Amino acid sequence: MALVRPFKGLRPKPAFAQKIACLPYDVLSSEEARELAKDNLISYLHVVKPEVDLPEQTDLYSDEVYEMGAVNLKRLIAAGYMIQDTKPRLYVYKQVMGDHSQIGLVACASCDEYDRDIIKKHELTRKKKEDDRTRHILTQNAQSGPVFLIYKHKDQIDALIKKVVAQKPIVDFTAEDGIKHTLWIVEDSSIESAIVEEFAKIDYLYVADGHHRSASASRVCAQLKANNPNHTGQEEYNFFLSVIFPDNQLKILDYNRAVKDLNGNDKDAFMEKIAEKFDIAEIGQEQYKPNALHEFGMFIDKEWYKLTPKAGSFNNADPVASLDVSILQENLLAPILGIGDPRTDERIDFIGGIRGLGELEKLVNTKKMAVAFAMFPTGIDQLMAIADAGKIMPPKSTWFEPKLRSGMVVHLL
Repeated sequence: MALVRPFKGLRPKPAFAQKIACLPYDVLSSEEARELAKDNLISYLHVVKPEVDLPEQTDLYSDEVYEMGAVNLKRLIAAGYMIQDTKPRLYVYKQVMGDHSQIGLVACASCDEYDRDIIKKHELTRKKKEDDRTRHILTQNAQSGPVFLIYKHKDQIDALIKKVVAQKPIVDFTAEDGIKHTLWIVEDSSIESAIVEEFAKIDYLYVADGHHRSASASRVCAQLKANNPNHTGQEEYNFFLSVIFPDNQLKILDYNRAVKDLNGNDKDAFMEKIAEKFDIAEIGQEQYKPNALHEFGMFIDKEWYKLTPKAGSFNNADPVASLDVSILQENLLAPILGIGDPRTDERIDFIGGIRGLGELEKLVNTKKMAVAFAMFPTGIDQLMAIADAGKIMPPKSTWFEPKLRSGMVVHLL
């Protein structure tokens, strides 16, 4: 079963929601966050990236950074910018980006189900990032950034959510990036109960985005459980903040790659080596965006090329090996460009598809990078198949848009 639990959400008063809600901590650099927050004292960036209120040379993992986040959260509450619901609730969160819309359920998911793989993962986590999010939660006694979860869509849940969004929302605004955010409280107790019951019939949930946040919630749970001799399993630390979307509403964008040098090759030698595993078609100066699986765009020396892997160059029966990110890594990035571990190698950079192919051209034309690769987006079905198989995707395989705003609803422990 998939447990979803109502909670007493901490949320902005409607008049302040647009100024408070912010992009997730991990899609902004400290410099970008500092610029966005400098003229907005109630931006939730002061909570999730509290280094914006400290000198620029401050160690991001110092005690004062975590303590500043806790101070800023308390300030938003004390000043009345944010309020906590008096009874546990479910919430519904809709996002509209251009012609794409998605509607998710805001609820608490179970740390126990996460630990038992009822909530399935598809990425490895890094200890340093886990440590960071764990300290944020413990210092603030709150989960500020939601985990993005997926479920295999159900008509019964769709019908219940439709009833909620037919009501008047409590928050409705369009952010500076043009993305529209709308929030409803599920006030009808019969609808709330029905939603909980329908999710209990679902076998698994899947982490789409937020592997470090969910892993950190599990660590916090284990730590607080060990320190609580009266632990019952119902304490708030047993659950973590989530927005749960049906799989048929989601949009994965391409997650592109750029490499700083050709690993000692000149262009002719580089192209000759690529031709061993890929068919190469010269496109010219017109941008080439792959429009199907197993197609790649490559930009080098002011020219675009289409790469298509040759038959037999990868195992199409393996859900991981047949991913485009795996094909590129195993047949080009590692053997030709020497990128052995893309998770740690500083010669490679990853560019979310939201930035467009122009960003790849810019990186290469300004000589910051020598070559860039445009990817076809990983499919939701591929993500779930890998999670179901108990396997792990290569790093930087998926880029979800639109991003969930932090501060829309907060889970206090």
